[in-house]
Amino acid sequence: MRQMPQLLPLRLREVVGRRAAAAAASTNQASAAESAALAESASRASALEQSDSIGTQTIGLEPVGAETVGIETAALPQLDPALERTGPLSIIAPRRIGESDLAVYPLSLGASVFGWTADGGTSLRILDRFASLGGNFIDTADSYVGGRSEVLIGTWMRERKNRDAMVVATKVGRHHENPGLGSVSIVRAVEASLERLQTDHIDLLYFHDDDPDVPIEDSLATVEWLIESGKVRYLAASNFSADRLIEARILSATGLPKFVAVQTQYNLMHRTEFESALRIVASAQGLAVMPYYALANGFLTGKYRSKDDLNADARSIRAAAYVNRRGQRVLAALDRVAAEHESSPASVALAWLLAKRNVVAPVASASRPEQVDALMLAAGIRLTRAQMLELDRVSE
Repeated sequence: MRQMPQLLPLRLREVVGRRAAAAAASTNQASAAESAALAESASRASALEQSDSIGTQTIGLEPVGAETVGIETAALPQLDPALERTGPLSIIAPRRIGESDLAVYPLSLGASVFGWTADGGTSLRILDRFASLGGNFIDTADSYVGGRSEVLIGTWMRERKNRDAMVVATKVGRHHENPGLGSVSIVRAVEASLERLQTDHIDLLYFHDDDPDVPIEDSLATVEWLIESGKVRYLAASNFSADRLIEARILSATGLPKFVAVQTQYNLMHRTEFESALRIVASAQGLAVMPYYALANGFLTGKYRSKDDLNADARSIRAAAYVNRRGQRVLAALDRVAAEHESSPASVALAWLLAKRNVVAPVASASRPEQVDALMLAAGIRLTRAQMLELDRVSE
């Protein structure tokens, strides 16, 4: 049995001790359950491969949860079966986040720029524009601009009196005052986020990064206590490997909280990292996928087409990595598809993500209110099979 962290609050020590004792008493049963889950996952993957359909999640349908914990890498169907239909959607149906009861507009407004490239007043206007167009899902972190992002979101929700209409996701683990996923750090970080957000609960709490120095069962037990106390509703993972997601799902068999979503870098210019074991595990576990850097640091908006368009700001420096032949091919394809839909490259790039299996809400940010429109329009674009295949081909 692992020795419990000595700095845990009494309630947390009881939780961790109870889970550790239960796990020790049922090692054989857990091993058998793991083997059965792996077999079930492999069976599910085989069935998916043999299916004549090219996907299971259509616009407005909810991703189905699963108890499985991991499978061998396999070719899963990735496209929405509604792709043969053309024309914009007249009604944007909300999508459910994994096995939670959270229903969100299929675009998450990234708040990393609030208080940074977007000043306070501009940030509030961006949020106003987002909400006026039907948006309800905001993505932030306790480390964004040292917590300033959360402060602005909290101020906006208080002034607009719309907290109950919003789904707020924040991340912990990177703030300099509460680093890592130790129990004390998590509790202090959540309390600080609640204060900055001026709310009594966080809808979706992300572990911002994996913390190999802390037993993951301790981190999960801490969140269990936070969920029981009403301060957190659901848990998600950001920048976790497939192996760690499998480990966390096995631990959930003892009653610890499950991840309901996973956040990872995924876009037309950055595909390999997700389109491997991580995609397979996310699908098997029924995790909602929330791609960040969905527009490749602004490159997929078409803003940076040559080295002459680059400047010295942080986003431009990151986008510079894509100003090459492959990037030009992707932008040319986006331009063609955007023209067919009378839309913009940014909208099409996000629509490509939304047509991928298990993707619920790409995370994209705006530095000005007028930029929000193109982000929100993506959810109404239905790409054809030919358009999807063209974008897949040029971005390989």
